[in-house]
This record gives sequence, C-alpha cells and structure tokens, in this order.
Amino acid sequence: MEPQLSHRVDDGVATVVIHHPAKRNAMTTAMWRALPPLLDALNGRRDVHALVLTGAGDTFCAGADISTLRRSPQEAQSLAVLAEEALAAFPKPTLAAVRGHCVGGGAQLAAACDLRFAQEGALFGVTPAKLGIVYPASSTRRLTSLVGPSTAKYLLFSGELIDTRRALRTGLVDEVLPEGELDERVRDFTRTLATRSLLTQAAAKEFADGRTDRDAHWAAQALGGGDTAEGVAAFLERRRPRFTWTP
Repeated sequence: MEPQLSHRVDDGVATVVIHHPAKRNAMTTAMWRALPPLLDALNGRRDVHALVLTGAGDTFCAGADISTLRRSPQEAQSLAVLAEEALAAFPKPTLAAVRGHCVGGGAQLAAACDLRFAQEGALFGVTPAKLGIVYPASSTRRLTSLVGPSTAKYLLFSGELIDTRRALRTGLVDEVLPEGELDERVRDFTRTLATRSLLTQAAAKEFADGRTDRDAHWAAQALGGGDTAEGVAAFLERRRPRFTWTP
C-alpha cells in the first residue's frame, strides 16, 4: 500500500489512520500536507463529534520519513507544524490511540491531540537531537504543557525513548491498556464523548488550551444553543439528552 492517510466515520467518531507500513508509519511530505484539509472536511461533517488518530498495524508513527528531511528539511518541518496545529485546532475532542513506536513527528501529532490512550509496550520519544534539528517553539511549548519542563527537556535533550509507565506518570498519556484492549476502550470512550454536549466540549477545549478571552461568546452560545435547556430537561425526565449544538 502506498503511504497515505485513510479515514472512516462510525457512530459519530471519525478515525484517521496513518498508513506507511514499510517505514513504521513514518509521515511523508504528502501525508503531512494531506492532514489539514482532511481535518477540515471531517470538522465540516455534522455526523462527526469526536476524532481518533491512530496508526495501521502495530505501530503509531515513527516520525517524519527521513528521506523527506534529506531533500528539504525546512519544508518537511514546516508542513509538520501546520499539520500539528491543524490537529490541535480541531474543535471537537481528539484522541491518539497509540501502539508501538510514537516517535518524533508521531509524538508531535499525539501531543496535539486532546487525549492519548496507549497499549502496554508502546514507546515514546522526541528525537530532534539525534538529527541536529531545532524542535519548533510551538511544539516545544505543547510538549512542556503536557509533561512539564523537566521531562520535556529530558526528552528533547536526549532523544531517549520512554515506556508507557513513565509516559503515564509524566502525563504524556492518559490511559495505558493491556494488549488487545486498546481498540475496545477507545471505541467505548469516544462513543461516550459523541453523546455529550459538543458545546461544553468546545468551550472547555478553548479554555484548557489557554484561550480565556471568550467567556461572553460561550455564554451567548449556551444561552441560544439549546444544549443547556436540553441537558437539564433530560436530567429531570431521566432520559438520555439529545444535544444539537454544532460549531
């Protein structure tokens, strides 16, 4: 199979899969370039309420395809940052489902997701120091906000890989699942997310990511969007709410 990004939508959840098995799902220039428009298209679908990013087979993503770095390292890094920022800006909940190696650009993408669930045995690393690359400022800040300055420096200075126990302890991942249980847990959790208020999630995502200047905007959305009234009514009537707000 040619290197590519595929996607499917089931039960309100879009799943984007990184396919490049010959190189542990390393991202080519074309794949970096394809991710932002794919995310735009999925965001525009009313039947998409959450998004999962994962890799084909037994690995998540081994980073950027080194052959693209040899040809044009500046272009490859620029495209990687644009893809990362597009993923971070996706207004609906995002989750990275990680198996195997999540390294370099793969860790960059995983860090741009809201949440990260990993299978036991996964390995994480941020490896620009092995290649003499300056890691982008935005990516460094995002990593630091997840794991703190000390662990971010450990990863960036050394390029060493860490296991799921350390990744969980430092906040790089949110849950670690035994082998064979990752898909089911991700499916059940994201289906739950898809039933919750997207209004609440979108506002919380902005606030948690540091944008705190839109209180009035979100108050107006809550007043006019109908989700609050529906949520209260559903609670009092002991039924499942039918939230309808979309960005």
